[in-house]
Amino acid sequence: MAKHQTTSFNFRSSCSILVFLSIFSSIPLLYWSYSIGYGYCHDQVENNKEMLSMEPIKLLKFPKAWNQLVFSSKQRRTPQTKLLKIGLFVRKWPEKNQAGGMERHALTLYLALAKRGHDLHIFTTSSSASIPSTMSNLHFHISRPIGSGYLNQVVAWKQFLEENATKAFDVIHSESVGLRLTKSSTYLNNVAVSWHGIAYETIHSDIIQELVRNPLDSSSQQVISDGKMMKVVEEVKFFQYYAHHVATSDHVGDVLKRIYMIPEERVHIILNGVDEEIFKPDVSKGNDFLLKLGLNQDRSRSSIILGLSGRLVKDKGHPLMFEALQQLFLENSTFKETVIVLIAGNGPWGDRYKELGPNVMVLGPLERAQLAEFYNAIDIFVHPTLRAQGLDQVPLEAFLTGKPVMATKLASFTGSIIVNEDMGYTFSPTVSELKRVLYEVWEGGKKNLEKKGGFARERGLKMFTATKMVAAYERLFLCISGNNEEKQQKNEDYCVYQPHQEMD
Repeated sequence: MAKHQTTSFNFRSSCSILVFLSIFSSIPLLYWSYSIGYGYCHDQVENNKEMLSMEPIKLLKFPKAWNQLVFSSKQRRTPQTKLLKIGLFVRKWPEKNQAGGMERHALTLYLALAKRGHDLHIFTTSSSASIPSTMSNLHFHISRPIGSGYLNQVVAWKQFLEENATKAFDVIHSESVGLRLTKSSTYLNNVAVSWHGIAYETIHSDIIQELVRNPLDSSSQQVISDGKMMKVVEEVKFFQYYAHHVATSDHVGDVLKRIYMIPEERVHIILNGVDEEIFKPDVSKGNDFLLKLGLNQDRSRSSIILGLSGRLVKDKGHPLMFEALQQLFLENSTFKETVIVLIAGNGPWGDRYKELGPNVMVLGPLERAQLAEFYNAIDIFVHPTLRAQGLDQVPLEAFLTGKPVMATKLASFTGSIIVNEDMGYTFSPTVSELKRVLYEVWEGGKKNLEKKGGFARERGLKMFTATKMVAAYERLFLCISGNNEEKQQKNEDYCVYQPHQEMD
């Protein structure tokens, strides 16, 4: 922790020097300052001024991501530390490494909270009869999923009430609609729900997928029907029964406040985080990974290595990426010879990618440790998804590994991840635009990507670590614990952020 604080201090000092030089220098020096990240430094300086104002912050009304705050573990880790009994609802518990983003979020968050000493009861489904736990304070309440794979609300709620009768839960947390509250009689003050995708976002996704649809493929046509609109209306109605909402992106936080009309003090932005001990820069691991693929150092140094990861399906943008690469390879033989594409994942588009030649390598699904090696082996991570829902974790993993990201121009990405061009690229979801940006990446070269990767890593450490995410959730849970006003008033200290105390 001390090492990270020193790094941040040095970076802030460097930013201050650049700001000083830009004021008293000539125009060429000003341009040079900007070219090495002046815009990013300016943002950092402004954020630091705000954070260091020493004015107490009422957390429940804090309009920005809690990840940027520094919650002192030292302050809360005393013999008198308040430990919570937390009820957690997630549709499916991940088994091995087969997990979507929501399940991976639950796995990271819940295990970390258990390690901090809280008593966790997880209401979920699993294909196994039971889930073994080596932690005495981690309890699973398993039920069979209903036909669509969702958690059986009747059974899960009954399990919850039985456990609650032994000792009342301090906090209840739901991953999206793991727990669906639809009646005012079930309104509880100590419920928080994290949204990993909402109906309002799916409309944008449908528009994109309709625009890129092959006109000859009528079977895949997306229709934005009245039903889609009514689903948004339905969500606006039943979302009111959750006392607190956690937006996993800045964009969703804005939508929940403006479109879903949820009061500001009930909407909290906590961005997703990933394990910084797994996803971190390691050049040697990246080189070893490439050697295993038969790519020696001479070849890898003379090529731009693009990386893609995830399910190789249509809504993740793989038809778009395939078409862009196919056209570029046909139009420019030098591009084809000096660009290597590594694809981690499986799905129907895996075989299609193999048609593009030996420089496109489909690796199949990788475990998390292998994914860390994969990120270290590439020069830039490409994320062409057409789904405008939630905050995907793979770009965050790339950021923490020190790699820039090239992603579809969706509000969650531009608002929370690639906030300026210093750390990556964004593109509109069309073949022509994707080709243009791929050319820009290629022409910029490795040195340019390394520089952007440095800024990506800096933002990743500030915003997207699992430690940051877990500390923010823990603080929220401590603040809202208890299901009546008297109990919650006793938690007032947890609801106020004191910069001079927290940063000690």
